[in-house]
Amino acid sequence: MLTALEVKNAKSKEKPYKLTDGQGLFLYVTPKGKKTWRYRFVIAGTESTFVLGEYPVLTLEKARIERAAAREMVKAGKNPGKERRLKKEAVQQTKEIEEIKIENSFEVVAREWHLNQSGRWAKGHAQAILTTLERDVFPVIGNIQIDQITPPMILKILRTIEARGALVIASKVLQRITAVFRYAVQTGKATYNPASEMRGVIQARKVQHHPMIQPDELQDFLRNLTTADIHPTTKLAIQFTILTAARSGEVRGAIWKEIDLEKKLWSIPAKRMKMQSPHAVPLSNEALAILNRVKILYGNSHYIFPGIHYPNGPLSENTMLFALYRMGLHSKATMHGFRALFSTIANEAGFNPDAIERQLAHREKNAVRAAYHRSEYLQERMKIMQWWADHLRHLEHGPDIIPIGRKEVAEK
Repeated sequence: MLTALEVKNAKSKEKPYKLTDGQGLFLYVTPKGKKTWRYRFVIAGTESTFVLGEYPVLTLEKARIERAAAREMVKAGKNPGKERRLKKEAVQQTKEIEEIKIENSFEVVAREWHLNQSGRWAKGHAQAILTTLERDVFPVIGNIQIDQITPPMILKILRTIEARGALVIASKVLQRITAVFRYAVQTGKATYNPASEMRGVIQARKVQHHPMIQPDELQDFLRNLTTADIHPTTKLAIQFTILTAARSGEVRGAIWKEIDLEKKLWSIPAKRMKMQSPHAVPLSNEALAILNRVKILYGNSHYIFPGIHYPNGPLSENTMLFALYRMGLHSKATMHGFRALFSTIANEAGFNPDAIERQLAHREKNAVRAAYHRSEYLQERMKIMQWWADHLRHLEHGPDIIPIGRKEVAEK
């Protein structure tokens, strides 16, 4: 049997040689001085050699322990080399499975889905989606492998959100979880969408429409607006919003580059639209008059309706709404309500409902009809918006202008 000192002092020679320790264990020394412990054994009449490890990482004492374990395998008819290889493969396979589990956790898949979809969304909307997932979903199921998530787990998330009264958020969260699972199924990370089982589970909330003044109250409102003690920028922005039936946010963010005075058209880019689709707004003569008035007041301002206190930015978010409040309309109207008012009056006048919907930039799910919305309705909408401006002017200033309906507009 070898001693630790003999192993340590074993020097290299011109040719490889062995130092035997007994029971099949020997130290193999190469001409370059590399020393490895090896075990020689016989199974089914065939002699084989198994490398236990390299000296000095594997000391003499540890080599003997490894030899004993290898001898037990041989006695059981197992090849130590093959057994080590199988064990190594099993460890590697386990590691790969664990990595797959980490890669396929709900949070990882959700972030991958979000990254792939974010190009379709406005920056703020994309961040809002991620925020709801980070706040309400990831803490509950983020670390769970996506194909192991069950409907009750998702229900727990929804009930927690409902408990704080955020029913709209609960609905949005369910939509986003459903979309993540749909992506997981499409990419082979899951075979089942448990969120699809949650349809109808969220508590219903009665739809609350935006308050609006009634058609028979519009005349008084327009006349009061003209004389109201409101900042000129705010007043002009309100009038322009009503004339165009646009969203207040679209008006506040409007810049001069979007306006084509010659074509009488306001082209809003997709990034500023709620539905992320570009929108063309026909401008009536009255709307153009407001733009000319603003141009006189503010000259080359970047925004058409600049902020009152910070003219380098747009009009503040709630400025127009607060102006309505100062006019005594606390519960009677919102700026969004004027869009509904336009729709009501225009539909009652007999105009094409599809053209009206397109003017309001409402989403059309039917692709064929949407194509018509982008093209065929523009000329019709130009006539409708001039009719709308004439109607408003008639209400405010008296019967010198006679409002006309669908038939008369078609003949103009």
